[in-house]
Amino acid sequence: MIDVNKLKVGVTFTEEGQPFRVMKYDFTKMGRGNATIKVKAKNLFNGSIVTKGYISGNMVEDILLEKKHLQYLYKDDINAYFMDPVSFEQCEIPLIVLGDDVKYLVEGEKAWVLFWDEKILGVELQASVIMEITETEPGARGNTVSNVLKPAKTASGLTVMVPLFIGVGDKIKVNTETGQYTARSN
Repeated sequence: MIDVNKLKVGVTFTEEGQPFRVMKYDFTKMGRGNATIKVKAKNLFNGSIVTKGYISGNMVEDILLEKKHLQYLYKDDINAYFMDPVSFEQCEIPLIVLGDDVKYLVEGEKAWVLFWDEKILGVELQASVIMEITETEPGARGNTVSNVLKPAKTASGLTVMVPLFIGVGDKIKVNTETGQYTARSN
């Protein structure tokens, strides 16, 4: 069991047989009453995001997830496919389970895949990923009065707002939590 006060971002727990990962943690103490903890958590079975409220001192059941470093191969309309680089075994994860995380996966790169009781729960993303721009408009000269951004599409289909100097073929670093451009990469 784990105290709800320790439900920080990234911690996994189970409630009513469903595994959850904490995405946001909010602690509130008002006056003389008990403190309340509000947690925004992602259901790792179906990808839904729920908000749960707890009173300080409550307990939830802790779970241990197994992580495997697998290579992302490709996706189709239903599943994303991964391969173990040691045993060459392939596994598939439904896109519903991955949710928006699939947009941050780069073909051929490795990702941590989460398992719980032999069930695949999803992937654990890095804080940022490097992606290549496949489609964007050329920047117009003279629009440099302030920080002007333009939309750009990556190879995975993610649309990111980038500065005017970014062009097709450039590699950029994208924050996986916010989905925003952070820097140009070599």
